[in-house]
Amino acid sequence: MEHPPYRLAEEFDAFLGDPNDPRTTFSYERCTELDEKEEFPADICRLLQEWGLSDYYVPVQHGGQLDDYEQLLQLLRAVARRDLTTAIGHGKTYLGGVCVWVAGSAEQAERLGGDIRAGVPVSLGLTERAHGSDLLACEVSGRPAATPGDGDGDGWLVSGEKWLINNATRGSLLSLLTRTDPAGGPRGFSVLLVDKRELAEGTYRHLPKVDTHGIRGADISGVVFDGARVPRRALVGAEGGGVETVIKALQLTRTMCAALSLGAGDHGLRIALDFAEERELYGRRLIELPKARRTLGTAAADVLLHEALALVASRAVHTQTAEMSLTAAVTKYLLPSGTEGVLTELTRLLGARAFLKDVYAHGRFQKLDRDHRIVGLFDGNTLVNLNSVVNQFRSLVRGHHRGTGDTAGAAAAQDLSVPLPPLDPARLCVVARRGSGIIAGLAGNLAQLTGRAQSRPQLWPAVAAARRLLAVTDAVHAEMETHQGVVTDVPPAAFETARRYTLCYAGAAVLGLWTENVDRFTDGASAALWRDALWLRAALDRILTRLGEGDCPGTADDSEPETYEALLAELRSARAQGRLFSLIEQREPASPTSENTAANAAATHGGNERTSC
Repeated sequence: MEHPPYRLAEEFDAFLGDPNDPRTTFSYERCTELDEKEEFPADICRLLQEWGLSDYYVPVQHGGQLDDYEQLLQLLRAVARRDLTTAIGHGKTYLGGVCVWVAGSAEQAERLGGDIRAGVPVSLGLTERAHGSDLLACEVSGRPAATPGDGDGDGWLVSGEKWLINNATRGSLLSLLTRTDPAGGPRGFSVLLVDKRELAEGTYRHLPKVDTHGIRGADISGVVFDGARVPRRALVGAEGGGVETVIKALQLTRTMCAALSLGAGDHGLRIALDFAEERELYGRRLIELPKARRTLGTAAADVLLHEALALVASRAVHTQTAEMSLTAAVTKYLLPSGTEGVLTELTRLLGARAFLKDVYAHGRFQKLDRDHRIVGLFDGNTLVNLNSVVNQFRSLVRGHHRGTGDTAGAAAAQDLSVPLPPLDPARLCVVARRGSGIIAGLAGNLAQLTGRAQSRPQLWPAVAAARRLLAVTDAVHAEMETHQGVVTDVPPAAFETARRYTLCYAGAAVLGLWTENVDRFTDGASAALWRDALWLRAALDRILTRLGEGDCPGTADDSEPETYEALLAELRSARAQGRLFSLIEQREPASPTSENTAANAAATHGGNERTSC
């Protein structure tokens, strides 16, 4: 199946060149070198800018190329697959601009879009040293300041410190959550788009770069304001609407963080597979040992499960916008935590080489593992996202009982052939009021799968697993009823119920993805993954295992060894043929045949030289 987001990502990856070739600007060796020096990857960012990646951070209505969040997901995944420091450092500009895309004026958005496309870094200023994720406790304040004769009208004098901010020093623009009402509260904060280029000298200063365990080269620093005058036109959305704007913006950024975990999973699995193919122990290659094979098989299953959920979530931005409060929380919880689990298992396979530098693969795995640990923390950590799910228990339980939720939007998100409608940010909501369309569609998708099994007996293991998932989903909603009145002081049991709900959601999402698209994957390199529900069986088994249901009679465990062996065979085949191990075929870049390879790819795409990021 030809799928445009993957094709463009493949072209982009080819432009970046073979990462194994040290002569390539964006090579593994170069990224390791920069990590050792704790140096920002400026030369690599210039390469991304040359291709035009920043254009995909700007919506088309504001002069950019962003009209498909699935496309942005795959582009950022391609960067993260090579280096998370670069993906986080460059991709932060999208996070910095998203408040304006959600609530800003057309004039603001056009002006910001022009800056981003020109390569101007943008940052998002939320966290403070004393308050972390507690946005309502933020102390950076803006008090009214009138300047007589200034045609721009009144503005604010901003004071206070933002800390642990990505691109705080490099960024020229900063979307700043500011306390504009001294009393604070939900309506006491506003977002100001602060342009440091316009601030008076001496009214702000940068804090030193913070030494970090991972993403060592990233600009993780801070900024202190001291009566910095910010004009009225810097206000994003309504005064007092800052917290709501940020909450809605985070629904988009948390979903796109999936790209970072996808890239990390791709990279880690590739390193581990290569090691297992090459390493000899006890007179045999590691890949021949049953335990190693099982580790690689389950890791491959998790990688495909994560990809499937991220595909649905990125498309749901367009088709299920009103339910993104739930989709984003589920995705931001499951993908970073799930990928951490994958890397932990692969660490056991690699042994000492998972920790050593300059011994195997330039020490890439230890850097990858360090770098990915930050993904689960920013834009809302694990508990923040589970708490967001808990806060929606009441509407989710009500929707489950009534069978409501945006089922049409869910089906469109799961059907890769459906053109995506433009995103309408006005449809973003703080809670999913009518429940989950993904969950509401679970029974229908199970019925479709069961119908197919009547003529294809190979599908019965998947049917058994899906039936078990449906039963667990009902039980989880019964658990949710006991916690649906919780607002503060959330008990540990409610967090555990929320964790289980996210897995049920993921199972429903991937089941729908398979049923909606299997007929389109009858041939091609990825067909074997879709045929007989191979990847679906593995994904459902992984979900049921994490739900504590993996050993139940009649589930996918009946065919579990064969499933993982078949998945490992597909993983090895993809690697041998130079393909990304993925639900949808994508070629990996070959070694460059001439020094003009990157230039030719840029010309084909239509990229041009821009200001360095």
